[in-house]
Amino acid sequence: QVQLVESGGGLVQAGGSLRLSCAASGSIFSASAMGWYRQAPGNQRELVAGITSGSTNYADSVKGRFTISRDNAKNKMYLQMNSLKPEDTAVYYCNVKYRRTVYYEDAYWGQGTQVTVSS
Repeated sequence: QVQLVESGGGLVQAGGSLRLSCAASGSIFSASAMGWYRQAPGNQRELVAGITSGSTNYADSVKGRFTISRDNAKNKMYLQMNSLKPEDTAVYYCNVKYRRTVYYEDAYWGQGTQVTVSS
């Protein structure tokens, strides 16, 4: 169904910035929620930042440093990452959810983009 492609990852020095982009093949206007997740080796995938039509939320570890945004007209979502730390190193994934029932949502994932922060 929906295809997501992340871009913008790379290698950056601690304190630097990166801007991740997520391009969706379909409309994100009707999505119930969108977000960025990350997963480091040996760790569980965790929510970094989420966005709905009316709010945003961030993991405590990135509050004040990361900003999530979306452009419905372009079917894109972004994650601006500032003041990067080595612990931010992970594969970052784009996620889009659509409400199907009161109990279930369809979730779509991109293939991920590697972010490496050197110290």
